[in-house]
Amino acid sequence: MRKALLAAGAAVAAAALLAGCSSNTGSGSGATADHNLSASISYAFWDVNQKPAMEALIKDFNKEYPNIKVTTQVTPYQNYFTKLQTQGSSKTLPDVFWMNGPNFQLYASNGLLEPVGSGIDPANYPKALNELYSYDGKQYGAPKDFDTIGVFYNKAVFDKAGVAYPTADWTWDEFHQKAKEISDKLKADGVYGVASGLSGGQEVYYNTILQAGGEIISSDGKKSGYDSAASIKGLQFVRDLVADGSSPTPSQLSDTPQDQWFINSKSAMIWSGTWLNAELLASPIKDTIALAPLPKGEKQATVIHGLANVVAKDSKNKAAAVAFQNYLGGKQAAETQAEMGAANPAFNGTQDAFVKTAPWDLNIFEKAAADYAYPYPISKNTAAWNKAENDLLPDAFSGKRPVADVAKDLAKQMNADLAKE
Repeated sequence: MRKALLAAGAAVAAAALLAGCSSNTGSGSGATADHNLSASISYAFWDVNQKPAMEALIKDFNKEYPNIKVTTQVTPYQNYFTKLQTQGSSKTLPDVFWMNGPNFQLYASNGLLEPVGSGIDPANYPKALNELYSYDGKQYGAPKDFDTIGVFYNKAVFDKAGVAYPTADWTWDEFHQKAKEISDKLKADGVYGVASGLSGGQEVYYNTILQAGGEIISSDGKKSGYDSAASIKGLQFVRDLVADGSSPTPSQLSDTPQDQWFINSKSAMIWSGTWLNAELLASPIKDTIALAPLPKGEKQATVIHGLANVVAKDSKNKAAAVAFQNYLGGKQAAETQAEMGAANPAFNGTQDAFVKTAPWDLNIFEKAAADYAYPYPISKNTAAWNKAENDLLPDAFSGKRPVADVAKDLAKQMNADLAKE
């Protein structure tokens, strides 16, 4: 999900706090537990928009395990991994909790997670997600959902500006031209063509780097790709949107998140993923929203990522926690998520129900995953260089420093971080 990078600073500190934890020696639990098992477990996640769906899953789980009480813990993402870091160091992690790609290896390598057992069949999920949540030959996460990126746009804003809607084969130049034209025509109303989410790479600049032919990290995870000419070109595209007023500034976006710009009809477009579906369905503009593929640069590309449900190694009610993880990783739970529009489920063959939850064409996300998706960039301590991204790139996007200079400094810092892994 998009919340992959925002709390990088807190997660960096976790490396030191988690270093004293024991190494992983346990094996996953079996497929089933006693249905009369009595226990109380906690389930932690960060997206309040998905809380109704998570509560529905718990209700269904309790039909099979009526004596297992599941208590939810919802923590806003900006504090989520900070809280987990503290809990991890004191061995008081929630019994079951959401995990994302950038943080996974840190927790797995420090012995904080329980490997999945026979209750989770990897054949039921996209191979890339199984690999994302595997470490040192063992899988630890039950894939929950996956997401790619597209362009949500407000047809009413396009109509007001007299600008033609996006096409499926549009290009960077066409995207920029539409964004600029809308910003110019609706300037008096404080409306921008696009609100570019710059707080993390997944929504925008990871995609533009890939589309320009660059890379964020080398395939072996040893070297930064930020200082290549192609990667710099991808970053420059984002800067250019801010420079000519097609997008709000990083400062403006820091004050008001991009989804709020869009929902309040103050931006005609946003680049975002499947996780935004539930929020948009509940928004006042739901009847005027449409979805287009990302515009094409040198090539078409999108980042693919997904969440997983994991079990704490030190859970005091591990049998109950594993039973809940197994349920969450099953077909019924995936279908419930899909039908409620909470997320695009990872369980193979259950995505159709999710696609039908919105009037806009969610098949665009599925097609992107199948045709031009690239794995989310991670390493053992992704958070270290995520922090460098968040610290340095705002100067490039705001125009405070040349994009190329910032990119080279970022590559240098990232390479130093990678060398420490």
